[in-house]
Amino acid sequence: MSEEWKLPRHTLPMGERTLLMGILNVTPDSFSDGGRFYEAERALERGRELIAEGADIIDVGGESTRPGAGPVTAEEEMRRIIPVVKHLASETEAVISVDTTKAEVARAALLAGAEIINDISALRFDFHIADEVAQTGAGLILMHSRGTPATMHRLPPVPDILGEVTRSLRSSASMAERRGVPASSIVLDPGVGFGKSPEQNVELIARLDDLRSRLPSFPFLIGTSRKSFIGRLLEDAPVEERIYGTMATVTAAVLGGAQIVRVHDLRAARETVRVADAIRRASS
Repeated sequence: MSEEWKLPRHTLPMGERTLLMGILNVTPDSFSDGGRFYEAERALERGRELIAEGADIIDVGGESTRPGAGPVTAEEEMRRIIPVVKHLASETEAVISVDTTKAEVARAALLAGAEIINDISALRFDFHIADEVAQTGAGLILMHSRGTPATMHRLPPVPDILGEVTRSLRSSASMAERRGVPASSIVLDPGVGFGKSPEQNVELIARLDDLRSRLPSFPFLIGTSRKSFIGRLLEDAPVEERIYGTMATVTAAVLGGAQIVRVHDLRAARETVRVADAIRRASS
């Protein structure tokens, strides 16, 4: 596994500290903040806030992936995100990631200044995303998921979630490499919350070190922020009351070896990660 993530214009250290990815949803219907940053100017303002709070990467998304969400067209997705990506890339030094499953959107986002494509389908929906990444030297995040956002919450759990995630991500990474994406450009995400039971979500976090040993060539990103399994563990706490539970999962992810954590609450995550990193270094 490379100790650096080389992107078109930036190089990110992988391992000396846990990187913070800030979530910027430019959608009307995301589960945690849908509609708050739907307008471009409000989205830009939020992006600047995330950077000021310590985000290493801003992950911009124009299509909700919450359970039950319906698809949007590539044209609508681009209308939502491209102005935001252009402005953030031109006026800040932050690394911009775009959360999309469509090659057409990925191409436009990379041209606008994004340097990472975050694909929640791990190339299942559109393998041509790998072509766009390979042509530009961008980073590629491959996330494990089952079904689609519209169906994943109705799928029965698989019996062996670590085995399923390992096999699926290994296959997706191999496909990306065959299409020209270097292994050193790929980051893996086990997809907490995407077609897993609450118990399996906890298992993936608790056994992250095991999962990493099965896929040792790649860094890992973990995204647990405000997700429903945390609410269930906290006696059905609503989204806005899941921050402390989220930070517990962030701590566990860091101690399990995650190189990147994807979060909404940057200020809390920055302090959580700083302490967790110190504990991890002391234990190694």
